[in-house]
Amino acid sequence: MAGWWWENMRELRPLVHLLLPLCVHWVAEEMTVSVLVDVTTNALCPGNKTCSEAIYINGIQQTVVGIFKMIVLPLLGQLSDDYGRKPLLIVTVSTTIIPFTLLAIDQSRGSVYAYYGLRTISFIISQGSIFCISVAYAADVVDERKRAAAFSWITGLFSASHVVGNMLARFLPEDYIFVVSIALLIIVPVYMALFLKETVRPTEKPDHNVPCIKKATKIVKERYHSMKHAVDIVTSSSTLKRISSISFFYELGMSGISGVLLYYLKSLFGFNKNQLSEILMMVGVGSIFSQMLVLPLLNPLIGEKLILCMGLLASVAYGLLYGLAWASWVPYLSASFGVIYILVKPATYAVISKASNSADQGKAQGFIAGVQSVASLLSPLAMSPLTTWFLSSDAPFDCKGFSIILASISMVVALCFAWTLDIHAPSKKSSEVYTEDVETPLLT
Repeated sequence: MAGWWWENMRELRPLVHLLLPLCVHWVAEEMTVSVLVDVTTNALCPGNKTCSEAIYINGIQQTVVGIFKMIVLPLLGQLSDDYGRKPLLIVTVSTTIIPFTLLAIDQSRGSVYAYYGLRTISFIISQGSIFCISVAYAADVVDERKRAAAFSWITGLFSASHVVGNMLARFLPEDYIFVVSIALLIIVPVYMALFLKETVRPTEKPDHNVPCIKKATKIVKERYHSMKHAVDIVTSSSTLKRISSISFFYELGMSGISGVLLYYLKSLFGFNKNQLSEILMMVGVGSIFSQMLVLPLLNPLIGEKLILCMGLLASVAYGLLYGLAWASWVPYLSASFGVIYILVKPATYAVISKASNSADQGKAQGFIAGVQSVASLLSPLAMSPLTTWFLSSDAPFDCKGFSIILASISMVVALCFAWTLDIHAPSKKSSEVYTEDVETPLLT
């Protein structure tokens, strides 16, 4: 056991300067999640426990982010293959600073609306792309046989960061939460700029003296061909096509639940930031253990497919328990299933990585992240009005969590797809067919 542990730690050594700033970034973001429910509800619906306006604004934000992420996520994945992982990571982790600074200064109704606008732009650039580029970075430096363990450590540290963030939110006074978060967020890009090593070597660009108009035209054409190539990579692989379907239906259900859950719990049981932080901490503590210890041990024994199916089954139970919650202790029981459903993400990354050539890691991860963004833009179109309707006195029948139960059905569909998943190695032809001039960097 000790030998296995140290072997995994040696594999992770090249990722230290990636994982450390990412942990700080995730802590800084997570510590604001539970308090944002109180801040937005107090600003938009002062004196009320239920705030339909906040639910609708969150739904609109999620839809807008999903629309733009369909374009931005695959593009960022391709750009990280062309220009390097480091500059893209620095840009994406920096986008949260301004929105949180605004709320730290003022929490009035106008400032909350401005926060939503700025945070929407931030989400478009950073949500999903940080994970996508980080996974591609890990694939650059970690041996293929150890990638599942590396990905589990990334998602495990993500969960650990959430625990720390929620602990800070639980015990810090509300007035200090945004100040501490902003300080941590500023540290992250500075650390990456100083210590993170680039893993992609840009090739020399032959057109330094080309006029700007021709250069811009060439960029558009190359982006089109590069994105078309990303589509070809996925559609030419039965494994990637199937994992795309799994990711779509899983994200459709889980993003729908996540978008309304905290407001649903506040309305149903009157939970404040302390109870919400405790529930989020429960998910985080269990998922640390499952991702960083259980997954690396289980993966060689049962493989990514069974791990994926286990995670999806747990996600169905997670959603149903929240939707049927009949007492204030049931959400805590539902949160315990986070120990297992959290394995869906690292298992998905491992399947994508195993089914992609090394040169196409960013494109494949980015494309499927784009598929997930399609699901995340569709889910609030149903979840926001349904949740508001069934929380109101005008509901057709007494089932306040009806929308969450419907979201669970989507994850049942993902489970059915996962059960028929076959994992195949990538074909070398896909990389050879793609010509070199499309892959050359676009920046001088």
